Amino acid sequence: MEYGTPPASTSKRRFGPGALALVLVLGLAAGGGAAVLATRGHGDHGHATSAGPAEQGAQPAEQKPLYVCPMHPTITSDHPADCPICGMKLVKTAAQPGGVAAKGPRKVAFYRSPMDARQTSPTPRKDEMGMDYLPVYEDEAKGGAPVEGLATVDIDPQRQQLIGLRTAAVERGTVGATWRTVGKVAVDETRVHHVNIKVSGFAEQVFADYVGKPVRRGEPLFTIYSPDLLSVQQEYLLALRTRKALAGSGQGEASGDELVEAARQRLRLWDIPEGEIARLERTGTPTKTLTILSPMSGVVTKKDLVMGHRLNEGDMPYEITDLSSVWVLADAYESDLSRLKLGMTATLSLQAFPDRAFKGRVIFIDPVLDAKSRTAKVRLEFPNPTGELRPEMFGEVTLQAAARQGLRVPADAVIDSGTSKVVFVALGEGKFQPREVKLGVVSGDAVEVLSGLKQGEQVVTRANFLIDSESRLRASLSAMGGK
Repeated sequence: MEYGTPPASTSKRRFGPGALALVLVLGLAAGGGAAVLATRGHGDHGHATSAGPAEQGAQPAEQKPLYVCPMHPTITSDHPADCPICGMKLVKTAAQPGGVAAKGPRKVAFYRSPMDARQTSPTPRKDEMGMDYLPVYEDEAKGGAPVEGLATVDIDPQRQQLIGLRTAAVERGTVGATWRTVGKVAVDETRVHHVNIKVSGFAEQVFADYVGKPVRRGEPLFTIYSPDLLSVQQEYLLALRTRKALAGSGQGEASGDELVEAARQRLRLWDIPEGEIARLERTGTPTKTLTILSPMSGVVTKKDLVMGHRLNEGDMPYEITDLSSVWVLADAYESDLSRLKLGMTATLSLQAFPDRAFKGRVIFIDPVLDAKSRTAKVRLEFPNPTGELRPEMFGEVTLQAAARQGLRVPADAVIDSGTSKVVFVALGEGKFQPREVKLGVVSGDAVEVLSGLKQGEQVVTRANFLIDSESRLRASLSAMGGK
């Protein structure tokens, strides 16, 4: 029994849970040690081996986080902080391995204090508050832009999306074809007629009795009773009878012709129609009143007469205007004067007739500019046979000049500083360079570029004012800091 097989219960107690755990720990230790020995052995002999599963899944060296100010990219930090310039929270960007930019190392020109840009150092250091000096790279110190007071800026894609940056291509297209201005419908001054009176009297009947009434040439306006006019008619009849008497006495009509012609001429000077003179000669009876007829077709635009009104010599009781053709007065800026030519066509759009475009032409360009608005008055002539164009209407005038080809960019891309016109050109890899341009004519939402850009280049059309602010700030900091 001493040398026999142990009972089953005894065997189970020897290999219980504790024993199994001990065996497992010893096995893992042995395997790890073997792996270490194997790795060292291979390393000692300098042979390349394929990595095991654990080694294949190993990650590269831990990347340092990078925080950048959205408005001042030169302000960076490896931990969350506030920008010392504008106070904005630094935004976390794509981490760089070991703190080195993925595009390659950039040379540091000098270091600048984050609180005082005038304090610089050729080596890294801290200021009186314990803040690290910020590096200024060579490309930032040089500015890299041909525009004085501006510098090339770097904007990463994340920040571009944050500020809503957009670009557009410089393209070749039609420029100088049309441009718009505001116009006002006015009366054609050459089609206005004043009805004046050359003999005093009293208004008997008034036919054109309200302003705005249309009249035709030869229609009666009013009748006038004038004692002077009645006396002249009687003198004319007396001259006719005298001439006839002289002819009957054998002295001939020639002696009485001078008297008749003098009386007839006096009637003509008083604007008595030839038909009325012929009637007077035919009937031999003077009329009490004289009917004044309309000298032209048009509309009564002024009336200073009622029935029984006393009229004196030189009075103008009526003003008649022909509205079959009207003027449109528009303003042209100095930049548009070179394109204006007499006879060029134009269209007029009115809110009263949104589905119609009236055609006209330029008939006059004011040789003197208005001192206040700095514009020149342009007079256009528009036919108005139906009377739809009424004086004092306002509308949009579109002038059409000869079209030509040229480079153009959206008008939103241009920043006008007062002394120069600047656009920001996308150079790629997040770089935006300011460039001064010379502009030509404006055609709708596009503007012609005479110099400074090439076809196909990309210019910033949105958020360019933010880029302009940062570009000026960088240029100012570089000028203060020096090299």
